[in-house]
Amino acid sequence: MLELDAWLTLFLDTRHGELSVQQQAAFARLLEQDDMVLFDWFTGEQAPPDEFLDVVALIRSTRYPRP
Repeated sequence: MLELDAWLTLFLDTRHGELSVQQQAAFARLLEQDDMVLFDWFTGEQAPPDEFLDVVALIRSTRYPRP
């Protein structure tokens, strides 16, 4: 899904390095989820499970840097 690619690419390019070891492991598990599930979590249609809450919040809060 193109929208997910955009969200995740931006996050990987700008914030992934900030993650703790535990958050990196959660992020790896997050990538195993179905695209539609991720889309619902990222858009706020559904709340993610507790293990993904902080990583999803970081992804949702990631913005393109200003020039």
